[in-house]
Amino acid sequence: MDFRDDVNLDPSQVEDVGGSGGGGGGGFPGGVIVGGGGVVGLIALIVVLVLNNLGDGGGGSGGRPVQRQPSSNLSEQCRTGKDADQSEKCRVVGVVNSIQDYWKQEVSGYRNARTVLYSGSLRTPCGTASAAVGPFYCPSDQRVYLDLSFFGQLHQQFGAKGGPFAQAYVIAHEYGHHVQDLLGDLRSGSSVPVELQADCYAGVWAHNAVKTGFYEKPFTTHEIAEALDAAAAVGDDRIQQRTQGRIDPESFTHGTSKQRVDAFQRGYENGRAGDCNQSDLG
Repeated sequence: MDFRDDVNLDPSQVEDVGGSGGGGGGGFPGGVIVGGGGVVGLIALIVVLVLNNLGDGGGGSGGRPVQRQPSSNLSEQCRTGKDADQSEKCRVVGVVNSIQDYWKQEVSGYRNARTVLYSGSLRTPCGTASAAVGPFYCPSDQRVYLDLSFFGQLHQQFGAKGGPFAQAYVIAHEYGHHVQDLLGDLRSGSSVPVELQADCYAGVWAHNAVKTGFYEKPFTTHEIAEALDAAAAVGDDRIQQRTQGRIDPESFTHGTSKQRVDAFQRGYENGRAGDCNQSDLG
């Protein structure tokens, strides 16, 4: 992933709140965590997992606010694409900028969703964010929550090879949920088609990313392979075999390794969001 050195970044789309701690979550008004999973299931709609780990929260209207204790000033650190090539957090800024630039062109009335970087645990309107939950999109405040230490977990516990584009795939998947939220498709069916559509949307962005002006050239075959490897590593069948020693198709929540890879490839090869219909994916 080679950013254009002179491209201007918009760090306001990413907020670094550092290690805020926080404990206990605040209910699930208007929805649940989308995309959480940690060691049980990455990038999935896992209602049962969230409720078991965080409690049902007792409702409420808006949940508890994020505890904001900034650990770094991204506006000073992340100004150009050159910064994105040299810093992991600035790379996140660049990826988020490119993703949202693309969807602004494709979705009428698109509204930016901020990514919140944190470490440890963090209270959100959707409950407590933590590395165990994994990256997720919270529809209640339309934010993506990301603990960067998760990418080490992706490699160590899921067997993914990792790499910068594996990270970009994860982020693009979460913004796929934001697109679904804006279009009214986030809760339109069972979780597997929802998750596969987000994978497909990630592929669509990857196909069109160079057109956003943030990258020097289209992604390489090696970089796309990083995304496909990450998608395969977090298929329900692969996760269940690794963590339980058996596969239970009845409990699938986000699709098999093959389904996830196929969904990303469908979006990447065609480059059209209209080819990512949930009815065709799950």
